[in-house]
Amino acid sequence: MVVRKEVELGDRKLVIETGKMAKQADGAVWVQYGETVILATAVSSDQPVRGTDFMPLSVEYRERAYAAGKIPGGFFKREGRPSEKEIVSARLTDRPIRPLFPEDYRNEVQIIVYVLSADQENDADILGPIGASAALSISDIPFLGPIASVRVGKVDGEFVINPTFAQLEESELDVVIAGSADSVAMVEGSSREISEEDMLQAIEFGHNEIKRIVQLQNDLVAEVGRPKRTYESTSIPDDLQNEVRSRADARVEEMVQIAEKKERRSAIKALIQEITEELAESFPDSESMITAIIGDIEKEKMRRNVLENAKRLDGRALTDVRPITCEIGLLPRAHGSALFTRGQTQSLATSTLGTKIDEQKVEGLEGGSWKRYMLHYNFPPFSVGEVKPMRGPGRREIGHGLLAERALKPVIPEDTEFPYTIRIVSDILESNGSSSMATVCAGSLSLMDAGIPVKAPVAGIAMGLVKEDDRVAILTDILGDEDHMGDMDFKVAGTETGITAFQMDIKIKGISSDIMRDALRQAKDARLHILSIMNQTLDQPRSDISKYAPRIMSLQVPVEIIGAIIGPGGKNIREIIEKTGVTIDIADDGKVTIASTDETAANEARKIVLSYAEVPEEGKVYRGKIKKILNFGAIVEILPGKEGLLHISELEYHRVNKVEDVLHLGDEVEVKLLKVERDGKLDLSRKALLEKPEGYVAPTSTSNYGSGVRQRRRNDVNRFDNKRR
Repeated sequence: MVVRKEVELGDRKLVIETGKMAKQADGAVWVQYGETVILATAVSSDQPVRGTDFMPLSVEYRERAYAAGKIPGGFFKREGRPSEKEIVSARLTDRPIRPLFPEDYRNEVQIIVYVLSADQENDADILGPIGASAALSISDIPFLGPIASVRVGKVDGEFVINPTFAQLEESELDVVIAGSADSVAMVEGSSREISEEDMLQAIEFGHNEIKRIVQLQNDLVAEVGRPKRTYESTSIPDDLQNEVRSRADARVEEMVQIAEKKERRSAIKALIQEITEELAESFPDSESMITAIIGDIEKEKMRRNVLENAKRLDGRALTDVRPITCEIGLLPRAHGSALFTRGQTQSLATSTLGTKIDEQKVEGLEGGSWKRYMLHYNFPPFSVGEVKPMRGPGRREIGHGLLAERALKPVIPEDTEFPYTIRIVSDILESNGSSSMATVCAGSLSLMDAGIPVKAPVAGIAMGLVKEDDRVAILTDILGDEDHMGDMDFKVAGTETGITAFQMDIKIKGISSDIMRDALRQAKDARLHILSIMNQTLDQPRSDISKYAPRIMSLQVPVEIIGAIIGPGGKNIREIIEKTGVTIDIADDGKVTIASTDETAANEARKIVLSYAEVPEEGKVYRGKIKKILNFGAIVEILPGKEGLLHISELEYHRVNKVEDVLHLGDEVEVKLLKVERDGKLDLSRKALLEKPEGYVAPTSTSNYGSGVRQRRRNDVNRFDNKRR
């Protein structure tokens, strides 16, 4: 039976349909918005995964090229590994649904979202959480939903639900909100330095629309929803719980007073090993459960200390930021570098300047585009004292890098002001909480160290939450363990003026707007504190870029001479590049960009390019190159693509029998342009630039010699032209 539900959302229709496709999945829905369509499926295994202390959920988001009427590129002509856009979209679906499975449910769950149609107006990523929630809700998989998601923009001072791609270009805000009918579970996006109050209004505006989508799913569940399955609980037996707690409770109480992370982890690890050995006979093969119990005890102690004593793992007050140090210019050859350390979290960031040819081409269903600014985040295992294989960037690294990239993007100068490609790399050297926000701080400093004229410095901070019933504590600058044991990870980045990026993940069912308001206020105080420390190191961009960075100069040439500059098969532009060692980019509108670390070479290339637009001027002296030797003279190129005849009679004041007695092919020679004929031919003279010999008498028009020379010259030129024709 096919069941279809729909609702008007932002002047377009949102449709959820089930019963037609993928009927062997535990749950499957077709979601359509405008002409953008996804298929979302949910399947769960029958048996739990043993020995794991986390929910084995995997989310795959895949764009089909046919959705936009395209054939994939590459040799195999089929979709391959997920793109960064697909990875980020999968995370967008994963994060709001992950906390909504029962705590003791350890059966594998796989969500697959296919983008089947893309209308070039509506981004399919916002449909992923809706489709996943609907598929789970109508299935027999235990799920505490439904939830829904919307995107909010702000165009011309008005909030817009699910803005189109065109509207997002004009929007000062791009925020995705996910949540249930009662509360918000996830927020992520970027903005052009908006205020905390505007951010809250955007979230509330979006949440009102979320309620309508949740109701749509409830209506669907009421009609086709299946009873939830019974499952084998992975909860730990009570007798093991009691044995471990009686041995570990008091000792864990002491251990959570240890401020240093590594020392605390070592003590906890030793305790787990000790109790596992003590209970080996009574409870064999129970190390993973003992680890989980002691982890729960540690979490309880930490949370109670925060709520009852306002005391944190490292001894800080709730609003304290860890000690911060900043250094710049550490790397002599990097164009800009900075080391930002906050407690035990440390980022080494570099900014590198490139030219237009260094831009990254991004292919997607919406079409191809070029990125002139990018940020890459690396998280090596040594940053947390671990040994792991080094592979390519994982989903977490890509997600963290994108968040930091968004945070800094609003302050990056426009191409017209600063025509460079910019790449920031953040290598995390130590991590104990909020390495993505350390990346923002280090990245901002490295941009200024590189002499990039950013609009303002940017800093970031991660906020946490501990909530038990009505008791609430908001933590500033959370540690890794506080993130793990707390209820919220709320990252906020911005300038002194306002917010540039944010990301909130909730591990409980949701939080109220009052908690978000308090968290944003507390985050602003911390952000301003961090900016004040960063400004003591460097409060504005350096006055000039690094001597090792390419110097870029831009010039405009007439569109009609672009072909002449490039030359047949790129011959002319290659010659300029080989001669000067620069890189050159020519846009269709005639904008020419020249880049080189050698300013003299760049100026030489500029001179050559401009010469293509130069009109030969009678009486002017040119330095030309001999392109062809004739028996009556030489062809000289005085400007690119502009050649003239240097007749043998204009070589010297005395008679020259052979051109080769004076000039050779490839020689450079200074000549004077005597005349531009009506047909555009150029008459050149070398003789006119030489000192006249003493007693020299120029031939007169009445002399037989003078008239004879001129006649021979005309005859020679005519014969040469006839041959060329």
